[in-house]
Amino acid sequence: MKAVRYYSRSGNTKMVAEAIAEAVGAAAVSVDSSEAAITEEADVLFLGAAIYAHGIDRKMKVFLAALDGAKVKKAVLFSTSMMSKHALELMKKALQEKGVEVADETFYVKSKAVKAQLGEAAEFARKFA
Repeated sequence: MKAVRYYSRSGNTKMVAEAIAEAVGAAAVSVDSSEAAITEEADVLFLGAAIYAHGIDRKMKVFLAALDGAKVKKAVLFSTSMMSKHALELMKKALQEKGVEVADETFYVKSKAVKAQLGEAAEFARKFA
């Protein structure tokens, strides 16, 4: 099973999550949704967030803290941000602390995602499908 989870305040990370989800045949679910918990084993968890005031949003932190690492074989990270790719590092660290393997390759969009970048996100995701 493939799973796509994200947190987005502006909608930009959500757009990328939806492009990834469509490419791998999964639903993009916000981590603050009641449906966000990974309850079945996921072969690949695509996880995306952005940086807000030098960190990932509290809702993403709560999701990561509650995540059962034994249910995720591999995580693939993506991020959007005006400032930096730091969200990728923070998510990677939290996942590795749970014993989750994290792919070295990530997907990052600086600023607002445009149609071409959404296509690139889908192409990126298919590598892991």
